Amino acid sequence: MIVEQIYTGCLAQGAYYIESGGEAAIIDPLREVQPYIEKAERNGAKIKYIFETHFHADFVSGHKDLAAKTGATIVFGPTTMPLGFEALIAEDGQEFSLGNVKLRAIHTPGHTMESTVYLLLDESGKEQALFTGDTLFIGDVGRPDLAQKVIADLTQEKLAGHLYDSLRNKIMALPDDIIVYPAHGAGSACGKNMSKETSDTLGNQKKTNYALQEMSKEQFIKEVTTGLTPPPSYFPQNVMMNIQGYDSIDEVLDRGQRALSPEEFEIAANETGAVVLDTRKAVDFAKAFIPNSINIGIDGSFAVWVGTLIPDVKQEILVVADEGREEEVITRLARVGYDRALGYLKGGMESWKNAGMEVDTIQSISVDELPAKEADLNILDVRKASEYQSEHVIGAENGPLDYINQNMAQLDKDKTYHVHCAGGYRSMIFLSILKARGYENLIDVAGGFEAIKASGKFEVSDYVCPTTLL
Repeated sequence: MIVEQIYTGCLAQGAYYIESGGEAAIIDPLREVQPYIEKAERNGAKIKYIFETHFHADFVSGHKDLAAKTGATIVFGPTTMPLGFEALIAEDGQEFSLGNVKLRAIHTPGHTMESTVYLLLDESGKEQALFTGDTLFIGDVGRPDLAQKVIADLTQEKLAGHLYDSLRNKIMALPDDIIVYPAHGAGSACGKNMSKETSDTLGNQKKTNYALQEMSKEQFIKEVTTGLTPPPSYFPQNVMMNIQGYDSIDEVLDRGQRALSPEEFEIAANETGAVVLDTRKAVDFAKAFIPNSINIGIDGSFAVWVGTLIPDVKQEILVVADEGREEEVITRLARVGYDRALGYLKGGMESWKNAGMEVDTIQSISVDELPAKEADLNILDVRKASEYQSEHVIGAENGPLDYINQNMAQLDKDKTYHVHCAGGYRSMIFLSILKARGYENLIDVAGGFEAIKASGKFEVSDYVCPTTLL
């Protein structure tokens, strides 16, 4: 028997490959399915099942494409939702044979109503592992406010009540020595404060996970709903794609990988209304970029920030990328449902500059170059509210990037702001968006809060451990 966690850091997402007796199953696959197919082929195995723990909100699953390419059966837990593809709707407790082992579907509503965990039974029938999706994380549980965006009569309180029952009646009744394999780890917006660990024993979670401690249902509901912030706008759109279906990943890649000359790129930008998305490093973007383009670097939490800041997954996008990384960008856009990439700038920014096209810049200064007079500082901290509340420069304003549209209205276009995040990634996103909207008096503080604090030049608030990372 083989059990392998396939973890994708930029989404903080865990998919799983299980194999026994020449048969394989994939749990919660990503959109690009070829790696799963190749893994099974190398092992001489046939993919028999694709198990989905729920209708994912934070990424588009690869279930539809993987089934089409392999003939595997898609399995969801109990649901009455009409699907746009063939799938087997499991009953609570139903078992599926995979080679010499079995997987048992256990319906655990709460994060969503169809949420289902899968219990792996080895060759002797012993419980070995539990694939918990977004029901149970390491150190946390799934937030109960997402399904209410799709099903009108649900509330987060109702869902939290279901989650309480599912955890105590279905999951905590299982043996302590089984391994918990969740769908997400630290960095995902599907929970409030997940551990960096990506697996653990159920027994240890019973001891350490706040949500599994003894408490009343009312106390639990209060605990899991306190500190929730509005989810990214793309979440309900991804849910509907996972329910209804989507374009083949092969079509998406073919469409997005059109190499456009600078002249063709400019025409496409002017005629389509596409967002020009520059995925280079913040430091490179600041030195020269296409006017009105937005910087979201591929080497950060790319997919999450695209989904947060580009509200419509159907938005057309033109890509600027470092040469050789264009396919990676198109793929990572598709992971969160942004399938309308129209092409990329051939030769990157160098070709744009060599063609004599107009470029723009953003001023970036070191901490040593910050004004000595406090009255001239006007520091704008664009980290999340939880980060700011934990520790910040005394006198700095907080305008989280997550809520840039609301925060932008509070800024004075005639006033100079020195903008920082934690390390420089998010501040450049913020600056690029505001620059495109006519804000000229904005200066990036290179190195962000980490550099400011390390300099010792500025007074910083006492550290307070954050209760949520949302």
